[in-house]
Amino acid sequence: MSNPSLFVAVPGLENVVAGETAVATLEGGLHYRGYPIGELVRHCTYDEVAYLLLHGELPTIPERLAFLNRLKAHQKLPAEVSEFLRNAPKDAHAMDVLRTAVSMLAFSDPDVGSNDRDADLRKSERLLVQISVAVAELDRARRGLEPIPSRLEQGIAANLLWMLRGEAPPPFDRQALDASLILYAEHEFNASTFTIRVILSTEADLHSAVIGAIGALKGRLHGGANERIMETLNAIGSAENAEPWLRSALSRKERVMGFGHRVVRTGDIRAGILADFARTASERADMGHLEAIAATLERILAAEKNLHPNVDWPAGRLYHALGLSPWLATPLFVAARIAGWCAHALEQTANNRLIRPRSHYTGPAERHVVPIVERSDAQK
Repeated sequence: MSNPSLFVAVPGLENVVAGETAVATLEGGLHYRGYPIGELVRHCTYDEVAYLLLHGELPTIPERLAFLNRLKAHQKLPAEVSEFLRNAPKDAHAMDVLRTAVSMLAFSDPDVGSNDRDADLRKSERLLVQISVAVAELDRARRGLEPIPSRLEQGIAANLLWMLRGEAPPPFDRQALDASLILYAEHEFNASTFTIRVILSTEADLHSAVIGAIGALKGRLHGGANERIMETLNAIGSAENAEPWLRSALSRKERVMGFGHRVVRTGDIRAGILADFARTASERADMGHLEAIAATLERILAAEKNLHPNVDWPAGRLYHALGLSPWLATPLFVAARIAGWCAHALEQTANNRLIRPRSHYTGPAERHVVPIVERSDAQK
């Protein structure tokens, strides 16, 4: 056995390389399977990028159509899942409801018991569409509205807006949501993706791993941050109040959600890309005051704390300006990240090894048991 005195504990596993992946890298700017993220946003739809993550290459036109046709075969949720989404407690956290819906989807998945690559790929494609439909049905139910049947012909992002609104989205809205889904789709060994890989390394099933990842994403230091962006902006209220509010928050050592990143220290490239969509959306919705508040916070935090926005910062503003329900931010993150999660799932199971790290023990040195009748308070 290795000498425990040689173990070096790294809190949060910061800068620890825990494995290899061909899915994405943050080195030299974010790339998905070699493609720069900016090019993917400019030239692709989310379903093209999901195909890239799952299958390794961008699709041709026939491959994209065949992909969407496969997804269409699963765009109607099992009746019991739709019923659950309609009747789930209105005050339940949306991520808790979504997590349970994914668990229920496993009941009727014909491949749930198989972890071979073809079965996992089929499950991945099913989950890609089922989760987006579940998010839309839950939102409609919470607003007291009937669900809108899925129409995937125009792609996943356009279909999501259609199911949420019941009308075909304007081109800008579709492009903006496409961009946010692409940017959220994958980000290397983040907490939820690492959760996927840890669970699958035990040879558990894909649905179990996705449920665990949703739990990880719920936390406010991961995906849960984006739903708090509008809370911050609404608390500030106006551009004039932005600096006083920030100074007060910093004096109390409060974390400003949407700023900073464990790995990307000098600025999240995704935030810069999505900020353009957020500004345009805010202008179109006559919400320019949100951008003025955002600009003040960005300026001060960059200059004084060397903190820069991450992708959650513009995403929260974008979703609000698009008229989406405030609680939708993190479930939409799930609807995007499912492609990256499943790509890592396929990679993990293809070359699996149980993920089982060691810990550095800091408890008492070896001691010996005294029978209970001989113990006294002095011995404790």
